[in-house]
Amino acid sequence: MTQRKKGDFIEVLQCIEDIDVKIYNVIIEMHLKEGDSDFLKFLSNYQYKLSYEKYMFLCDNLWHFDKYWKLDAVKSNIKKITNVLQIIKENEFNEKNYSIDENQEIKEDLIKKISSNKNIIEFLTFLVHLTALDESFIKCGSNSLHLLVLMKVDLREQSFQNIRIKNTSLIGANLVRSDLSESEFENVVISGMNMNQAKLFNCKWKNLRINELNQLNSHISYVNTVCFSLDGNSLASCSDDQSLCMWNVKTGKINSIIKGKWDVMSACFSSNNNILVFSSREFMYLLNLKTGKQISKLYGHSERVNSICISSDGTTLASGSYDKSIRLWDVKTRQQKAKLDGHEKKIRSVNFSPDGSTLASGSDDNSIRLWDVKTGQQKVKLDGHSDNIKSICYSPDGTILASGSSDKTIRLWDVKTGQQKARLDGHSSTVQSVNFSPDGSTLASGHDENSILLWDVETGQQKVKLDGHSDSVRSVNFSPDGTTLASGSSDQSIRLWDFNTRQQKAKLDCHSSIIWSVNFSPDGNTLASGSSDKTIRLWDVKTGQQKAKLDGHENEIISVNFSPDGSTLASGSVDNSIRLWDVNTRYQKAKLDCYQSIVWSVNFSPDGNTLASGSSDKSILLWDVKTGEQKAKLDGHSSTVQSVNFSPDGATLASGSSDNSILLWDVKTGQQKAKLDGHSLGVESVNFSPDGATLASGSSDNSIRLWDVKTGQQKAKLDGHSRNVISVFFSPDGIILASGSSDNSIRLWDVKTGQQKAKLNGHSSTVWSVNFSPDGATLASGSWDNSIRLWDVKTVQQNLSSDHCYKDMLSLLKPSKNQNTVHSESTTSNITILVISKNPILEAQGALILKGEFFNYQGKDLKSLFKSKGSLILENQKELIQN
Repeated sequence: MTQRKKGDFIEVLQCIEDIDVKIYNVIIEMHLKEGDSDFLKFLSNYQYKLSYEKYMFLCDNLWHFDKYWKLDAVKSNIKKITNVLQIIKENEFNEKNYSIDENQEIKEDLIKKISSNKNIIEFLTFLVHLTALDESFIKCGSNSLHLLVLMKVDLREQSFQNIRIKNTSLIGANLVRSDLSESEFENVVISGMNMNQAKLFNCKWKNLRINELNQLNSHISYVNTVCFSLDGNSLASCSDDQSLCMWNVKTGKINSIIKGKWDVMSACFSSNNNILVFSSREFMYLLNLKTGKQISKLYGHSERVNSICISSDGTTLASGSYDKSIRLWDVKTRQQKAKLDGHEKKIRSVNFSPDGSTLASGSDDNSIRLWDVKTGQQKVKLDGHSDNIKSICYSPDGTILASGSSDKTIRLWDVKTGQQKARLDGHSSTVQSVNFSPDGSTLASGHDENSILLWDVETGQQKVKLDGHSDSVRSVNFSPDGTTLASGSSDQSIRLWDFNTRQQKAKLDCHSSIIWSVNFSPDGNTLASGSSDKTIRLWDVKTGQQKAKLDGHENEIISVNFSPDGSTLASGSVDNSIRLWDVNTRYQKAKLDCYQSIVWSVNFSPDGNTLASGSSDKSILLWDVKTGEQKAKLDGHSSTVQSVNFSPDGATLASGSSDNSILLWDVKTGQQKAKLDGHSLGVESVNFSPDGATLASGSSDNSIRLWDVKTGQQKAKLDGHSRNVISVFFSPDGIILASGSSDNSIRLWDVKTGQQKAKLNGHSSTVWSVNFSPDGATLASGSWDNSIRLWDVKTVQQNLSSDHCYKDMLSLLKPSKNQNTVHSESTTSNITILVISKNPILEAQGALILKGEFFNYQGKDLKSLFKSKGSLILENQKELIQN
């Protein structure tokens, strides 16, 4: 048969558009009962052998199969599928790798033409399953799965047993509760996959690629510095939480924690890995790593020591301080050898040349200086930066010095001549840290925009951008073998990155900044989000696909809210305006100006005729939605109105304020009905229960309070959050209250008892908004980590049938006294079912792993990574598992 090229592939797919998709499951079932390894041969023969008796037998065993479907129609469809598969087998779709850059144009054109065709999508899913039956379809099946992921087809809760996927990218694949048992993956990028509660029995996954190897969480404040030991086995992290953590790089676990009295700023290992030096305030401490005992405490600086470095021969320690001086210390005697003066302002960074003969220093006086270590004399002064020097680093061969600055640039300097070799532009904020790879070909830089950039040193071109942190990247450091990059951030986390991964990342058009507000449409199919990036986005709840982007606001969007009929969306912004949007046309209907006040909250009345807004001018405004005119102004609060919410009958409006109080208003008269006092700090959020009898409030005092609306009395106080409670929202049945907090967690509360039912972890920064879907099955959360998450909040009894398998599996496991191997019912059923983010990370909460192999391309076993993500490794309980 003549080979078909790319232009004909669409025509091939169009041949199966009229096929009833039920036939695919029938074919697979037939093959499993009677087939062999050559699927096409089996299919060609089977269409002639299919008798009425066998057809009826299949009908009895396949509940989804139409018994009244005519036998000749079945045979005809099998013949058509056979012909199409024969063509595809010889087509470039079964030859090329659609996940690589060179095929990007072909792929985008294909997706544009097929993304809305359900029959073709079902056929691509069928091709994925064929990889389990015939290895000759592995390439087209792998390409098919890649396309399904890019088109955000719902792959949750499906069986993908035995599939064989090779040489592709599954970045961002949502496989929640899917069964991937016996599957084989080879050279597959798994970054950002969501495998929460997936079944992973006897898998053979090798040569895996993932950008983020691990996320190390322990610090509760800024991570200032990360530093590898010279053998690459340990990582030291220094934090403003007054601690230094020693991590096992392979397992991601903490070996030890050193607690101090003050912020820990910098650390470095000696050349023999026997000594660790770290700085805290104006002191430096030397620790014996074998015994864990303090060897010595060095002091001489009069202000904070911000940077320390040990020479390559291990004899000399350099320290740079806010007292404008550099000091050199003899490591063996612990005595000060020299004091280097010359800088006019704070010293931010010091770094020895590889041969130890020269010390470089960077300062707030915008200069870099090179010092002769032997004589203590300044050799040269490098000028060029227009702002503070934050970080300096020598290349491994000592010929180049890199510097990062508050002027948003990186400069490369020729050490021999003192001349600037290159200026690297690309950062949009302060460059906090620079570090060379061990081979000197790549420079990593961290900055205030939460990402890490990798640069080609020879060309000065940006190679890769690593996203994932939710705050400034303050420190970057390569492992000695160059395979791993560590980063420390103001988001309190340390991340390890697979430096060698060079696969294209998924193109997700998501928010680029903080998400302030999320809100479900009344039918539950659409989610609206408002962000600091000045945009509103509308999302398909099922797939996470962006449906629309609404532009118009000139500043951050703090609040979004749908009208009761779902036709209008209201948004409030820091630009002092409210905007009304037509959801169907996506056009702005009206702009309501609030003069010089930030709009913190907008909320529709139940009949949709009135919009209430709370503002920084301490007032509440009521607007006529139809005309856009202001109906009333309610004054009573003495500070910013953070939240407004109508009662279900529309008669009462509740308002929460930074003045620590809640006011209840008569909507008809505009008169204040009651004042609810109890919170000791500002009230961030108020929300009525569905029956209108109870009001919930969240506050900066870390508490939630439940109020009797009729009497104005406090009914309960819910404690559990460790920081501000930013958002509270009742489930549609009023049984559960959800709360989001700046402690990065979401909590679910039993309204009747006041007890916490579950804690939902996943966000890496403040959870500013939580919102239930109309059916109560899903909770949406928006966070300052720039992501939106959808959570399954059904009880185990209400969960889909696939979750029963998961529950039954857990019931076979015996709890261990020393190991938390079994999750409580509340935590296992409450998982993230969808993440909407530019930079999704691997999710594997509650995934069940038994036997199998999970290795990256370097041979590193990734089971420890899965375990750190919340997976259950069942090796030790295998005798209890019955398949």
